[in-house]
Amino acid sequence: MDLIQTIVLALLQGFTEFLPISSSAHLILPAQMFGWPDQGTAFDVATHVGTLAAVVLYFRQDIGRMALAWIGSFSGKHNDDSRTAWFIALGTVPAVIAGLLFNDLISTELRSTAVIATTTILFGLALWYADASASERKGLVDITWKMALLIGIAQALALIPGTSRSGITITMALLLGLTRDSAARFSFLLSVPIIVAAGGLKTVELVTEAASVDWLAMAVGTVLAFVSAFVCIKLFLAAISRMGMLPFVIYRLALGAVLFAFFV
Repeated sequence: MDLIQTIVLALLQGFTEFLPISSSAHLILPAQMFGWPDQGTAFDVATHVGTLAAVVLYFRQDIGRMALAWIGSFSGKHNDDSRTAWFIALGTVPAVIAGLLFNDLISTELRSTAVIATTTILFGLALWYADASASERKGLVDITWKMALLIGIAQALALIPGTSRSGITITMALLLGLTRDSAARFSFLLSVPIIVAAGGLKTVELVTEAASVDWLAMAVGTVLAFVSAFVCIKLFLAAISRMGMLPFVIYRLALGAVLFAFFV
C-alpha cells in the first residue's frame, strides 16, 4: 500500500469501528472507487491493535475495576463490577462460536458489495426502530445474564459484513430497555474480548504467511487507528444521549443507496 491508502484505511477503521455505521462498508468503498489492493493481514493486525488500545485506554478505570472484581468473584465476592465482567464474557461466547463455525462461509460467500449494501440498510432501519421505541429505563447495573446473552447473539450477527458490531449490539441493548449511554458503553466494553480474539486470529494468519511485512505501514496504521478510535469513542459517548441514533440511521441509508447505485 502507498501512504495515502494507509492513512485513509487506518482512519476509516478507527472511526467506524465504534460508530454504528459498519466498518466493512467503509473499507470496501474506497477500494472500489480507487481500485486499491487488499490491505493484507499485517495491516489488519495493526489496526486491531490500535482500536483495542483506544478502547482499553478510554475505559481503563472500568476495565481495571472489573478485572479485580472478576478475580475476586472466584472467592465468592460479588458486586456490580464482577457481574458486568461475567456478562461481558457471556456476551462474547456467541460470536466466538459463530466465528468458528461460519468463518469460511462468511469470508467466501458474504463479502460482496450487494450483501454489505443490503445489511447496511436493513440493520440501519433496525437501529432506527430500536432508538425510536427505546424506553431507556435501565443502566449497566440492571443488565441480567439473559440480556447479556441476547446482546451477545446480536453481536454474532455482526460477522455478516455491513451489519456493524456496535450498531447491532446497541440496537439490541436499546430494545431491551437500556439507556443510550449504557447501551453504547456495554457495546464498547463487549468489543474488547472480540477485538482481542479477532486480532489474535489475524496474528496467527500473519505468522503463517510467507509475505513480507511493511513495518512503516503497520506503525502508521496502528497510531492512526488508535487516535481516531479514541476520539470517536469520546465524542460519541459525549453526544449520544442528546442526539440519538437518527443521524447514523440516515447516514447508513445514504451509504447503502450509494453502494447499490454505483457498485452493485
